[in-house]
Amino acid sequence: MSRAAIGVGLIGLGVIAGEAARLLTERGPQFSQELGRDLVLTRVKVLPVDLARPQAAQMAPGLLTTDDDEFFNTPGIDIIIEAIGGEHPAFEYLLRALQAGKHVVTSNKEVIAKRGAELAATALDRGVTLRYEASVGGGIPLISRFQHDFVANRVTGIQAIINGTTNYILTRMARDGIEFEEALRQAQALGYAEADPANDVEGYDARYKLAILGSLAFHTELRPEDIFCEGITRLGSRDFIYARELGFTIKLLAIARDLASAIEARVHPVLVPEDRLLAKVDGVYNAILVEGDQVGQILCYGEGAGARPTASAVIADVIAAAQEIATAGGARLVLPPTTDREVVPMDRVACRYYLRMTTADATGVMARITRVLADRDISILSVIQKSVDAGRGSAEIVIMTHAVAGAPMQRALADVTALEVVSEISNFIRVLE
Repeated sequence: MSRAAIGVGLIGLGVIAGEAARLLTERGPQFSQELGRDLVLTRVKVLPVDLARPQAAQMAPGLLTTDDDEFFNTPGIDIIIEAIGGEHPAFEYLLRALQAGKHVVTSNKEVIAKRGAELAATALDRGVTLRYEASVGGGIPLISRFQHDFVANRVTGIQAIINGTTNYILTRMARDGIEFEEALRQAQALGYAEADPANDVEGYDARYKLAILGSLAFHTELRPEDIFCEGITRLGSRDFIYARELGFTIKLLAIARDLASAIEARVHPVLVPEDRLLAKVDGVYNAILVEGDQVGQILCYGEGAGARPTASAVIADVIAAAQEIATAGGARLVLPPTTDREVVPMDRVACRYYLRMTTADATGVMARITRVLADRDISILSVIQKSVDAGRGSAEIVIMTHAVAGAPMQRALADVTALEVVSEISNFIRVLE
């Protein structure tokens, strides 16, 4: 190549970083040919523990360093990939890279969700790019669609399955009739779930991703802490049996809507009608349904996690940054400007509810429950009642309500729980409208 090489620095050497390094090394000549400039992996910043990884043994001598200053002072680095995850020290590394005038690529959903606006402002100030396609949806191109393809639209809504671990668990519970704990063990055995799965099963991962997508879609800073979040640990196999009987399946959805003056944003389990496209998304796959005023509904579908899809998105961002360097121009990708818009609290969000409760198997029980719900202006759409333990005289009742706001629903749940004929409310799940 006749012009100077474009150097890439890599922070981290985990699964995603290792795959990104492999792609840069093995396909570097192809990328260089397309760019008209050599694209070279120049330095890798690792932790001491990373030196024992198999990927480290495959690196060229002198490529690895554990010293921050040595890494950032390496001559010839134009693009820095951050692939260590978490907010700290990733944020500090990204900020240092941007302040040094380096183009930055990250797959870190947490740091973008929490500190993306600050990083984007720094990138704009220094005339470089901040790219984070891999932070949401793995190999599904989502970020670029919101930054480019949907710009002529007013995006009015997002409904998304954006955590492959929880979707795998829910799929196994639905298909095999097993409980959450067993489905989680299977997911961990296959490497789909971490030893500590809280980030996935409590919905935090999906909340970070929704914060990113919502910020892009609605041109505001949607903070993770403002998004209602509820995980899947309360779900039982019986909920899937009743859901199927009622014509639904259960998914963990990230939902956001533009209400003009405010935004609705929430992550929680949802009963999805079986004829909806999202109901058919199973296993570790992700799907994001976007609605715009010009394009209508667009469904983006694919593998949302895993080293290869995520590394694919990382390298695509690297190539885009390299193209900007090679052509000395191009549009800079930044988070949209911040506006002051309220996120509607869940006690004001109206939806239908599924309630499953254990009660006494006696005359008049249903009438008492109905009266309590009516006192809170909650009307019933359908009821399933089954005897579950004739010896102990207990029954299980499943109620589907009409749409009601969260606040009266919570008060009604407390009133129903206080009835002496109700042993427990085993579960309550919101229903997708």
